[in-house]
Amino acid sequence: MTRSHPADSEKEEHPRFDMADIFRKHIGNYKKTHRLSYEQHKAVSAILNCRTPAMGGVLKWCDNPECRKWEFCYKPCKNRHCPKCGAFEKAQWLEDQKKWILPIHYFHVVFTIDHVFNLLVDFNRKLLFDLFIQVAAQLLKEFGQKYLGGEIGFSMVMHTWGQTMQEHLHLHFIVTGGALVSSPTGYSWNPADHKFLFPALLLSNQFRNRFCFELSKLWTDGKLNTNDGTFDVQAMLREALSKDWEVYIQKPLYDKEKLIEYLARYIFRIAISNHRIVAVAKDTVTFKYFDNRDDGKEKTLTLPVFEFIRRFLSHVLPDGFVRVRHFGLHHAGCRLKLQHARRVLGEPFELPATLRVKLKFLDWFKKITGSDTDPRLCKFCGKGLMLPVREFEPLRGWRLSLVSWLEVFRSWKFAFA
Repeated sequence: MTRSHPADSEKEEHPRFDMADIFRKHIGNYKKTHRLSYEQHKAVSAILNCRTPAMGGVLKWCDNPECRKWEFCYKPCKNRHCPKCGAFEKAQWLEDQKKWILPIHYFHVVFTIDHVFNLLVDFNRKLLFDLFIQVAAQLLKEFGQKYLGGEIGFSMVMHTWGQTMQEHLHLHFIVTGGALVSSPTGYSWNPADHKFLFPALLLSNQFRNRFCFELSKLWTDGKLNTNDGTFDVQAMLREALSKDWEVYIQKPLYDKEKLIEYLARYIFRIAISNHRIVAVAKDTVTFKYFDNRDDGKEKTLTLPVFEFIRRFLSHVLPDGFVRVRHFGLHHAGCRLKLQHARRVLGEPFELPATLRVKLKFLDWFKKITGSDTDPRLCKFCGKGLMLPVREFEPLRGWRLSLVSWLEVFRSWKFAFA
């Protein structure tokens, strides 16, 4: 079962190895023997160009008259698969999510489909991703009504990988430990016991049966790509139905202040971060992982570089696919019900006005670094501030070469100053 681990991006400040460097060295030869989808091409291009002149950026100038050093700051690609991007976006998301947090305990629920369907999923990614989410979410709503008598709230993120980047499709849900109950006299809150949300065995069996039933309907309706009939869907269904599936329900571990940080570990995570890569040789890549079959011990795994790239790219999502979703009381369409839940739980009816305030980058940066030092402080003189003087568009051709030459010249001048 997937367990939580500290966020990769928080372990060290500067990773020794970079996914972009691996792509620069090997992606050309990889393409000769492997076909990339449109989404994979786009992800590779974004990762290669991230924080380079090809993305454009800003020319900054120190405002100290005695210094006047300058530097180019390049823009991030903001691709959701990029190991370098997402830290500030994660912080903004955390602020925004506080609107649905209630003063209650929450459960962590994980749904996983049987691996017998892995190949079928590869050929029907968006269709089966959506089916997986719809079946799991509908069951949670039904169990909320049946066992708590009302409407629950839950948020979900989908992962397609395991610790070694193998295919492992699963959903993480954060679920309210209770439900908003409506009656002719008004609303009330029915809390769940801290040690029990729903009967896990029954939920697991119903999830298996319903997922397989809905998949069977897609197959009989001719909506599945079976790789020109080479996939025996009936045999897959028979094998899956013969097994016990497990829906994992974890008891509340955190108070509400830490809940969103906990969920963010799952939402803002990619197949592998740069911090997990510990060695890059001529034809191999070694990375760290947690072995959940051995009490979560940290280990290392070495893969041929082409296999490492293949695994990474296999988790690039279809364009436009939304892997983070909210349901019930957490859904944007249920804000009035959420406000009623707040009132019956002793909170102000109105959502806090502070949640409408955008997070400021400087405040966020100082908070995560634990320092009051202005991040714009000039690294050359330590007195002035590096302020933007001109923004420039993505560079190509001779302009790209010129900026690269200027960067080298500036670094030499600084080194020998």
